[in-house]
Amino acid sequence: MPRTAVEHNKRMSLRMTPEAKTTLLRAALIRNTDLTSFVTQSALREAAAVIQEADAIQLNARDFQRMLELLDQPPPPNAKLLATARALPDTI
Repeated sequence: MPRTAVEHNKRMSLRMTPEAKTTLLRAALIRNTDLTSFVTQSALREAAAVIQEADAIQLNARDFQRMLELLDQPPPPNAKLLATARALPDTI
C-alpha cells in the first residue's frame, strides 16, 4: 500500500473549474447540506466502493468450485514450498 504524507490539520485544498464548483454547490443545496459535507460524504462513499472492489475477490461458478476442490484436496507440496518450509524457524 502506498504511503503518503497526511497533514495533521483538517484542511484539504482542491482546485476545480468554476463550473465544477457551481455543480457541487447546486447538488449540496439540493441535499440541504453545505459544500464541505457534500463533497466529503460523496468522496467517502466512492472511496469505500473503491476499497471494497480492491479487497473483494469475485469468482465465477467454475472457479469457485475449483477453489473448493483445492481446499478439500490440496496438491502435494512442490520443491519450492518444501524449501521455504525448511527455512522457517523451528519456533515462532
